[in-house]
Amino acid sequence: MSAPKQPQDTTLDQTVEAEQPETQEEGVFDGANDETIAFPQDTAVEAELSEAQAKVAEYHDQLLRAKAEMENVRRRATEDVAKARKFAVESFAESLIPVRDSLEAALAQENQTLEVLTEGVETTLRQLNSAFERHKLVEIAPEVGEKFDPHAHQAISAIPSEHPKDTVAQVLQKGYALSDRVLRPALVMVSAG
Repeated sequence: MSAPKQPQDTTLDQTVEAEQPETQEEGVFDGANDETIAFPQDTAVEAELSEAQAKVAEYHDQLLRAKAEMENVRRRATEDVAKARKFAVESFAESLIPVRDSLEAALAQENQTLEVLTEGVETTLRQLNSAFERHKLVEIAPEVGEKFDPHAHQAISAIPSEHPKDTVAQVLQKGYALSDRVLRPALVMVSAG
């Protein structure tokens, strides 16, 4: 059987409500209307946030400027490389022009003696050698009996010789190097021993 209902004590409910304060403390969540009351620290947080956003905007601006500067540097470097390639031989070509002039002058002379022609060719060769020296173009001319160097020499064949094995037995054509870089290796015949 069910227990009889007891009347509710309304005085107790009224005293509980009376003990609760009428206003809530600042910063406490009010669950009844889902609103928050402003914290006194909110203004400090907002100031820090706006300061951080200003710094982010400044850093972003600096990043964009740095990217633009890098693009300018890259573009200038590309242009400089293109110009360097285009005009790399300009100085060398200028030093070869007098050599050509001398050869044309020698051919333009009529009724030349062998001695005059030989002297003109020797002068032209000195001009050419001077141009080579100025631009560090060095000839590779190994001596017979010198050890074979695969970096500077190109062996055409191996021949029997009185020289030790793997030495230069005969030079067929001089080679040339430009600033320690071989342009054309010397063509040689190597001793088979």
